[in-house]
Amino acid sequence: MQAQPGVSGVVLAGGLSRRLGRNKVIEPLGGEPLVSRVIGRLSQVAASTVVVVNDRERAALLDLPGSCTAVVDTYPGKGSLGGILTGLSAIESEWAVVVAADMPFLSVDLLRRMLSVRDGYDAVVPRMEGRFEPTHAAYSVRCLPHVRRRVLADDLKIDGFFRDVRVKVLSQDEVEEHDPQRLSFFNVNTQQDLDRALALAAQGH
Repeated sequence: MQAQPGVSGVVLAGGLSRRLGRNKVIEPLGGEPLVSRVIGRLSQVAASTVVVVNDRERAALLDLPGSCTAVVDTYPGKGSLGGILTGLSAIESEWAVVVAADMPFLSVDLLRRMLSVRDGYDAVVPRMEGRFEPTHAAYSVRCLPHVRRRVLADDLKIDGFFRDVRVKVLSQDEVEEHDPQRLSFFNVNTQQDLDRALALAAQGH
């Protein structure tokens, strides 16, 4: 299946990788940098992708494909919510699939499922173990004013704006139907995480 019209990708790559001690998104994984792997999977549902970084120097390290644009955080130091604001502000589509740059095992089937249930909503967000997964979600640009208001108020809990918009919650059962091992939500923070990711990639995940 081809990328869906009216859908962009947003990759949040502004983290400082403090726990790993080096820039995790350019760590090699399965023969390519981690961020390239994320972009490759996103490109199967999104025609273009915006990568949100914290400075131009970091953007230069990413070696992004032509279908990607790097944008620098509009509001530095505002965490993932600030990155979502920057990404949604930069796209030309009505919708964006937003993911963190350190999620190397995105399920394209799950991403497509999220997009297939978006009609009538402003956001589609999985909930696992009773917790939202807001950095693996789909957001309409209709969320922008609500996100901006919270960023400017320094109220940076991502799901804080959910009460202001129409959210379709993707249940754990629905997630597991498309991603039984729930690897979509595995992210790389530490050397131990990276070692596990390397092992999973070697197994073909």
